[in-house]
Amino acid sequence: MNSRKTMWITAITLITFSLPLFIGHAAADDAKAREIMQKVEDRDDGDNQTSEMEMILIDKFNNERIRKIAAFSKDKGEDNLRLMFFLHPADVKDTAFLTVDYDAADKDDDQWLFLPALRKTKRIASSDQSGSFMGSDLNFSDMTSRNLEDFDFFLKKEMDVNGHKTWLIESIPRSKEVVEETGYAKSLSFIRQDNYVMVRAVRWVKDGGYLKYIDVKKLDLIDGIWVPTEMHITKKKGKQTAHKTILKFNNVKFNQELDEAMFSVRQMEKGL
Repeated sequence: MNSRKTMWITAITLITFSLPLFIGHAAADDAKAREIMQKVEDRDDGDNQTSEMEMILIDKFNNERIRKIAAFSKDKGEDNLRLMFFLHPADVKDTAFLTVDYDAADKDDDQWLFLPALRKTKRIASSDQSGSFMGSDLNFSDMTSRNLEDFDFFLKKEMDVNGHKTWLIESIPRSKEVVEETGYAKSLSFIRQDNYVMVRAVRWVKDGGYLKYIDVKKLDLIDGIWVPTEMHITKKKGKQTAHKTILKFNNVKFNQELDEAMFSVRQMEKGL
């Protein structure tokens, strides 16, 4: 079972993230930090998953836009297939997003976005993955897993987060290409010691002097699998909030009957 994480049920993974970059060098991180991050990646995240997703976009004036999404995920060997259909409001209805997340480190993940107004499917190139996903505070790169070998990891300290012991792990990209693709110069991730779930993170956005703060507000155990069911992603410059995204996941189910053929560009364009 593939356990690489997505942004919509983990942060989905949220491990990718100005400090000097160690470009073109041998691994310089510490073994304990890498072991922890490997266990984060290897954690069971279930298979054949369906969920109802709510995306709340909040601007700096506290105006809200609410989007409702149907999400599906299926393992294909070591690879992972993910499909999202936007259901509401009308201006994004029938927009669809497909990701094929390859386990092989030397193979770039594939992403497609179907825009119904144009009747056009766009393939998201690696060079475009640092762009905003549907106006949210997520990048397209947040919607796939990153290869652990793209980063150096450093265990900074141990601390409590909401009453749970966590490890604070610093992640630094090993190349300029990774920075360009992810849109982040570095990150700090708080990993719970009892279940290896990332419950908080800070990301340094490579342009504009912004920081992104990710906070898992709700974490539920569903069919023996830990699932973040509410996450807040806040983009700030200094103390000023520029934008915020709240993700809520409802009716999360595993072991559903999902046909592999569903995860295709054809199905995206056909709709639910």
